[in-house]
Amino acid sequence: MPISAEQREQRQQAILKILRRQHVTRQEELVGFLRKRGIEATQSSISRDLRQLGITKLDQEYRPVAANEDDDTARDLAMLAEFVEETRTAGPYQTVVKTVAGAAGQVALALDRCGWPEIVGTVSGDDTIFIATRTGGDQRRLVAKLRARLGE
Repeated sequence: MPISAEQREQRQQAILKILRRQHVTRQEELVGFLRKRGIEATQSSISRDLRQLGITKLDQEYRPVAANEDDDTARDLAMLAEFVEETRTAGPYQTVVKTVAGAAGQVALALDRCGWPEIVGTVSGDDTIFIATRTGGDQRRLVAKLRARLGE
């Protein structure tokens, strides 16, 4: 029975949380960690998830960190992470970032300046940012990056 997009996103978010908290060197380990959280997955679905999230094995372990991000970008995003409350998808090619009141403009500016190829553009209000991407794959990679750097 096929899983829904919502179930896949929940599984992928669980994968990101696991990878931020513990060392994982094999996909089979990840299957076991997910099972402990009540999420059933096969090694092949985990492999697909890792590919969609843009996660590769670095130094013999899986890490939710993208290459080619300069220190200034990482520092800017880390400083702004405390203002981000939630990141979620809003249909195809649109991602929404919710912030505390008044912080959306600064977070959007940092995202515009970070140079991530997945981002086509941002529009911000007082506490909400809409981010456009070109493809569903770009959107998945972007959401993974956002959640890895802005914490969620």
